[in-house]
Amino acid sequence: MMLPAPVNTNATDPPAALLASYAAHLALTRRGNTAYTTAAKTFVARWPHVQDWALRPLHLQLTANNATKPFVTFLMVSGRLRPDYDYLLARKFSSLWREVIGTGLETDLARFRTAAGELGFSDRVASALASQVIARLLIHTGRILDILTDADVDELEKACHERQDRTGRSARSYRGLLQSTRQILFHQGVLPPPATRPAPRLPFDKRMAAVPSPLHEVLVRYLQRKSVTCVPATVSGIATRLAHFGRVISELDPTLTGPDGLERCRHIEPYLIALSLAENTKSGGTLSIAEQSRRVNTVANFLTEITEWGWPDAPTRRLLFRSDIPRLPRPLPRYLPPDADRTLSAELVRSPNRLTADALLLQRAAGLRIGELLDLEMDCVHEVPGQGSWLKVPLGKLATERMVPLDDDALEVLDRISITRSPGRPIPHPRTGRPADFLFTHHGHRLGQNALRTELARAGQTAGLGHITTHQLRHTYATALINAGVSLQALMALLGHVSAEMSLRYGRLFDSTVRTEYERALDMAKARIGPLPTGRRTLPLVDITNGDWRETPMIKARMAGGYCLRAPAQEACPYANICEHCPSYRTDNTHLPVLTAQRHDAEILARDAAARGWSSEAQRHQKLVEQLDILISEAHTG
Repeated sequence: MMLPAPVNTNATDPPAALLASYAAHLALTRRGNTAYTTAAKTFVARWPHVQDWALRPLHLQLTANNATKPFVTFLMVSGRLRPDYDYLLARKFSSLWREVIGTGLETDLARFRTAAGELGFSDRVASALASQVIARLLIHTGRILDILTDADVDELEKACHERQDRTGRSARSYRGLLQSTRQILFHQGVLPPPATRPAPRLPFDKRMAAVPSPLHEVLVRYLQRKSVTCVPATVSGIATRLAHFGRVISELDPTLTGPDGLERCRHIEPYLIALSLAENTKSGGTLSIAEQSRRVNTVANFLTEITEWGWPDAPTRRLLFRSDIPRLPRPLPRYLPPDADRTLSAELVRSPNRLTADALLLQRAAGLRIGELLDLEMDCVHEVPGQGSWLKVPLGKLATERMVPLDDDALEVLDRISITRSPGRPIPHPRTGRPADFLFTHHGHRLGQNALRTELARAGQTAGLGHITTHQLRHTYATALINAGVSLQALMALLGHVSAEMSLRYGRLFDSTVRTEYERALDMAKARIGPLPTGRRTLPLVDITNGDWRETPMIKARMAGGYCLRAPAQEACPYANICEHCPSYRTDNTHLPVLTAQRHDAEILARDAAARGWSSEAQRHQKLVEQLDILISEAHTG
């Protein structure tokens, strides 16, 4: 067995020793001919100090012929030549994996690829990252993998942007490669945790640039004060709405000296009118009612708070009232009906995208907001003696924690998640910066909301359900609890609501008192109908002259002496087959042919309903089949 080629990082090797090393390398990699050795001798004769070749202009470096390029590559992978990034980025290394055999570079690249595979990267992507990024980093810096630094990666990133400016070749692909490389090196323990980079925000004085003094200074001071108690995103929203208010008021009255000069008729009411006509800069239409309401509330809070704080430029009287706030529509929560809920869950169980699909299944099983879901950490499941398993939901939208009970199905989903997530070191929390061992990690990153939305869109489309939002899964969870009779207090605790009003929206969906009163009134109305009409009438629902009534796209019920057809919009009749289930119902063996025929048709109807996706209707027919089996058995023995 041939020994690996020696790696000599001394760029001043004697020519004979350098050429001997190259010959051993060619033998090890099973390539080369006299043209290769001749080109190497010519290169060494011209540049005895091989690093001098790197001082040549780039266009001359790139003119090396096909016999010289392998020698240049050998010099680089053996640590004898360290060219600039402009050459390394311009050069393609199609045979790199063969060239690094027997060098220290081979070991480092293999370690990197293994680490990338452990984080869930495919072998193809891991190889691309190793060859396009790590190999160039190690060649240029002359370092080993374990001592690469953030500055080394920054230098390569800078070189990519310089090449884009110089040649017009986009650096976009390298940006993605460098981001993934940083993540892998972090999980290898080579680089420190990636710094959290909050989105840059304009200073308040620039946000209020269009508002003239002295109102400008008051608004800036107010925003600075709100920054003490509100998160940056909230303050940014306040700034946007107050900037619009300031611009409108200044246009109405350029002589206004401050909030203490505001008048109801002269300023506030014209502002409210202007707000109702204001353009939505994103959609091109007018502002939504919800946004108008938020803007009025923001201005009202501003005026109220500076008065409470005793600011000298606060208004002397109240200027905005509850009646000024546009009335918001109050739609019911958009839950998924039971059949759609089951269909979507089945599609997510079949999904090839296991991590995102299981994340959505867990959201449905625990009623989480999407932000709460992605903030879950590895220690989120708690076993309470005698009380089963509970999910600890972290601080979220309302800055509160809560515990949600888990059933066996949810625990099974969590087990799958623990297998499919990518392992690695804790990563900085995007809000707090503290190291967090997140439950949902993919390729070493915390899973993003867009990945969940993409998977939900795919599952909804495949299942034939159309567009579904992640928050509908939370609505569906809450609706199922209401249907099961959960109390308002329990619903508030499970959903993390801080006010009963938030949970009562779900209570309005299925109010058992309303249903009870409806059925009581319906029974009284039926009792007052009087005798049934003597003339027989048939609703013209469908023409079945040439077909089988059991195959019609209607809601169907088989009676002992006939059948019933109802349009799908009418939904199932609550009195269908009520007699067969009544404890007062009696039969004997003289009715066996009728009961047997009825049972046969009920089986057909159950299959038909299941094929149409009417699961509740299929269950109703199946229950009738079971009841008829009992009646037939009793008729045989009677």
